[in-house]
Amino acid sequence: MAEFFSPGLMERLGTLWRDLVPQREEPMVEGLQPDLPDSDREIVRAQMQSCLEGKGGDVSARTRAAQLGKAYLSLNAKGKERFLRLMAEDFDTDHRAVDAAISRLLAAVDPEVRDKAERSLRKTLDAPRRKLLTQFNALPNGVKFLVDMRSDLMPLAKKDRHLRGLENDLKYLLRSWFDVGFLELRQITWDSPASILEKIVAYEAVHAIKDWHDLKNRLDSDRRLYAFFHPRMPDEPLIFVQVALLAGLAGNIQELLDIGAPVGDASEANTAIFYSISNAQRGLDGISFGNFLIKKVVQTLSKEFSNLKTFATLSPMPGFRKWLDGYLAEKGDAALLPAEQKQLAAFAKKQGLSGKTGLAGCLQRPDLLEDAALAEVVREPLIRLGALYLALEKRPAREEGGVATAANPVAHFHLTNGARIERLNWVGDRSVNGMEQAYGLMVNYLYKLNEIERNHEIYSEQGKAVLSSSVRALLKG
Repeated sequence: MAEFFSPGLMERLGTLWRDLVPQREEPMVEGLQPDLPDSDREIVRAQMQSCLEGKGGDVSARTRAAQLGKAYLSLNAKGKERFLRLMAEDFDTDHRAVDAAISRLLAAVDPEVRDKAERSLRKTLDAPRRKLLTQFNALPNGVKFLVDMRSDLMPLAKKDRHLRGLENDLKYLLRSWFDVGFLELRQITWDSPASILEKIVAYEAVHAIKDWHDLKNRLDSDRRLYAFFHPRMPDEPLIFVQVALLAGLAGNIQELLDIGAPVGDASEANTAIFYSISNAQRGLDGISFGNFLIKKVVQTLSKEFSNLKTFATLSPMPGFRKWLDGYLAEKGDAALLPAEQKQLAAFAKKQGLSGKTGLAGCLQRPDLLEDAALAEVVREPLIRLGALYLALEKRPAREEGGVATAANPVAHFHLTNGARIERLNWVGDRSVNGMEQAYGLMVNYLYKLNEIERNHEIYSEQGKAVLSSSVRALLKG
């Protein structure tokens, strides 16, 4: 990806709090050392306490919150971790106060006393750090600041209980602020502001956009790109989807992204292929609105093109290669059907190879895609095992009484949304990334509008993937 397309994160954040602090007041927090040593940590702590006390009214509170925001942005990775740890540990829930509130609630007999005790407990459970977070939200660009703060926090929270509590608080607040009812769907075109186009290039996470020509091709008349925006982040796409308007299902990404291919006639297309969905904000991970994006785009496209009858994806299969390598290491060619074993043995003999190379050995050959005979002998078992992986390989239920769900995260996303596994595609993505993820396999998930709700219920309640007849046939062997 060309560097001029990717404005650095810190460069964007560096201007976030510009002009927020009134010049008539001296900032209490400035000139901090980047790693926030103990002496500076105490200054920040005093400022946080001052924010919570709320002296001087709303204007003063906003000023102090802006100073804290500027202080945070001035820190390096170590300093930010110390800042976040300070907020997490020193401004957590008062556990002794919670114990006392619970005791009062348990002792309450009179209904009015009980009501009062319940209100007191709810208030006591609300950690002071939540108030700090909401003060940042009130500032211009404060929502974006908090989204990026959570992005910083998420990897740290995996290793620390206190930071995990702060991350949960922030996730809870962001989830309420990013309710789908607040989001705006926009079509991104070549005439959209350059700043938005640059961010689309920078945030594309599935098929990297190489240059302006590549981007323009994805915005041509037979393509559509839609993104969700939040009113408090009007210049920042949250999630976006790229769509190709075609006649029939797409089987490989190379043809879709070929800038030399002729432009199709969108008015004659009968199929909309969703070929890339990218979450643009790392700090919103776990706050799902991708399913609403697909449904909204389907509605929008259906209004624009009455001849569209099929809505499907061309999706990657991340994790399949890793799973298959482990599966074959454990089972060897016992994972194959008898007919597949015979074909591999015949191939090895014809090639003059000593002994059986096995499927695992064939897949590791550098000429896998170039040698037609080799490709032919691995194609069917690879597709069959891909279907087995998507449909039957599970991750355990997350909670007691829940259902096991698809191990593949992309499959889980689309099956949850009511799609069915329609078709697996050999050499769907011959790029280095496509080969490393899934030996080049890609999959079509079909959104059949009159079956979406039923498919969703089957998967959510039973953990079963709904399959096309051709995929079911693969599993029967």
